[in-house]
Amino acid sequence: MRVVTSLPYEIKEDEHVVVPTTDGTRLAARIWRPLDSDEHPVPAILEYIPYRKRDLTSVRDSIAHPYLAGHGFACVRVDIRGSGDSDGVLVDEYLEQEQRDAEDVLAWLAAQPWCDGTTGMMGISWGGFSALQVAARQPPSLGAICIASFTDDRFADDMHYMRGCMLSDNLAESGTMFAYSVCPPDPALAGADWRRMWTERLDAARPWVAEWLRHQRRDDYWRHASVCEDFSAIRVPVFASCGWADGYSNAVLRLVEGLDVPRKGLIGPWSHKYPHLGVPGPAIGYLQEVVRWFDRWLRNGESDVDEPVLRTWMQDSVPPSTSYEQRPGRWVGEPSWPSPNIRRDLHPLAPHRIAHRDAKVPVDVVTIESPLSVGQFAGKWSSYSAPPDLPYDQREEDGGSLVFTSDVLTEQCEILGSPVVRLDVSADRPVAMVAARLSDVAEDGRATRVTYGLLNLCHRDSHDHPEPLVPGRRYQVEVPLNGVAQAFPAGHRIRLSLSTSYWPLAWPPPEPVRLSVHTAGSFLELPIRPVAAPDEVSLRPFDEPEGTRPLATTVLEQGDYRWDVGRSMITYDSALDVVKDTGVVRYEDTGTEIRKDVRERYSWTADDYSSVRGETEWVMTFARGDWATRIETRQVLTCTPTDFHLHARLDAFEGQTRVRSRNWTMTFPRDHL
Repeated sequence: MRVVTSLPYEIKEDEHVVVPTTDGTRLAARIWRPLDSDEHPVPAILEYIPYRKRDLTSVRDSIAHPYLAGHGFACVRVDIRGSGDSDGVLVDEYLEQEQRDAEDVLAWLAAQPWCDGTTGMMGISWGGFSALQVAARQPPSLGAICIASFTDDRFADDMHYMRGCMLSDNLAESGTMFAYSVCPPDPALAGADWRRMWTERLDAARPWVAEWLRHQRRDDYWRHASVCEDFSAIRVPVFASCGWADGYSNAVLRLVEGLDVPRKGLIGPWSHKYPHLGVPGPAIGYLQEVVRWFDRWLRNGESDVDEPVLRTWMQDSVPPSTSYEQRPGRWVGEPSWPSPNIRRDLHPLAPHRIAHRDAKVPVDVVTIESPLSVGQFAGKWSSYSAPPDLPYDQREEDGGSLVFTSDVLTEQCEILGSPVVRLDVSADRPVAMVAARLSDVAEDGRATRVTYGLLNLCHRDSHDHPEPLVPGRRYQVEVPLNGVAQAFPAGHRIRLSLSTSYWPLAWPPPEPVRLSVHTAGSFLELPIRPVAAPDEVSLRPFDEPEGTRPLATTVLEQGDYRWDVGRSMITYDSALDVVKDTGVVRYEDTGTEIRKDVRERYSWTADDYSSVRGETEWVMTFARGDWATRIETRQVLTCTPTDFHLHARLDAFEGQTRVRSRNWTMTFPRDHL
């Protein structure tokens, strides 16, 4: 990334500004704005997240917000209620109160003398969710949003229940927010009140996964803040981006199709990162694109209506790896979505073979009962590129899967969009899942996963009203795979792999399942894009990534990042252990020293489905001078064929004194899961 030291506008920064809400809660904001904005008001851009503006996001914020301010906007980073240095408590995601607070913040911004009365919102992940959800509430000042790595569907396409299958990220994300929600405010900003604020958070704390386990089907809890319920509620221009390595790789395609407002979609090769910091590369000049978007819609700048509605990175073939610095490929553009350039090719499934489109396949049945080990090389639901968390060689997964492989390709084949697996299936148990993986098989046999999809077969007709399977009865089901842009070169083969478990990426069903696939009624549908579409040559190249100089940090103690798969050949115990320890880092602008040490463990024994176990442990420390605090959280999720069992613990320390110790033990019935 190129560091920009000269900007069109000289800027000023207010490190800590209090924004009042209508119920009197005080929210903490950091504001960067042009120095002359008191005399020449500018539009305000809000990023609204719970990840601590003064420290944990301060380096990232310092790259983007001063840059945007230097291009003529007032940029505002607010800690949502109960996080960072804001008042209140934080007990769940995307609550009604959170969104009302955001409307209060936008109204406050629009009324400031340095704001011209127009506002925008931007953000990645929670910040992208916030902007999209608030846009659907139509606050009067909001004129446009820029969002990255988000979803419009909180149930079926989020980190909780992917098409009815419970993801291990449901537990992992709970571990994240269980810890973040009880971090203390900084006494340098909160003053003597910091201890009361912290105590309030500790007393309100709970393991977030408990609430998510109470809602194992799509109900009003998930419909709230899922904007796919009514796209027409969004009436402002939307610039939406994501990465193919991100868990949130589908919503951009749905938005550019479903919205009836000016919109632009951007999908690169990235993991869960802003595109100007994108890994795997190439990163792009995303902040320049954000400036262009907000200039157009908040200040009536130059229009870019001639650009394609969707730009994506068509990924070239790569060997399997758990991480990539760069993904080779090229940018392609689509004038509309669904695109007239895409055709949907339907390939019949023959026994162990993907047949040609016009082939007639024999009437046959193939079966699979996967071992629990299928999925241990699946990587993370959403890659963060640290530690290496992408899927590895799929040959080790295919040994426990039902595999269908194409003939050797005689010419390059490119797909763009969501492949769909259509299955004529039956199962021998009332609760079952299917995991479908699409792989690029090289000439030497190595298999790189391109995309995948999950379906809880009890959710085959409805996420609202799941129904058990009748053992032995045949069902026609569709398994959509995550959207992707991928080139399969000549000489390679395409492989579809089906399994009845995919642990630890997704929680397995209550007991082993044998799935029967009736090949004569089963198909793989591929979204084929011509290798050279006519509009590709007109694409405007992206600028190189740039931003302002990041705040200085010093590593005082090295961290540890690991992703280990282990198995005992005596006890048949297996586990995936994930370690994300940042070490001790000092933030030089404040002198605060912080450690974040995260441990996740996903284990099982042989094919004992009741042995499946997920654990998260977090330790976070904040210290400066005489101030030293530490929080420790632990969650353990286990199961029986009928129930989930959750055990959780929270300990908080000031210095060496334990100031809180809390424990939870809860049981949740399995609901068709």
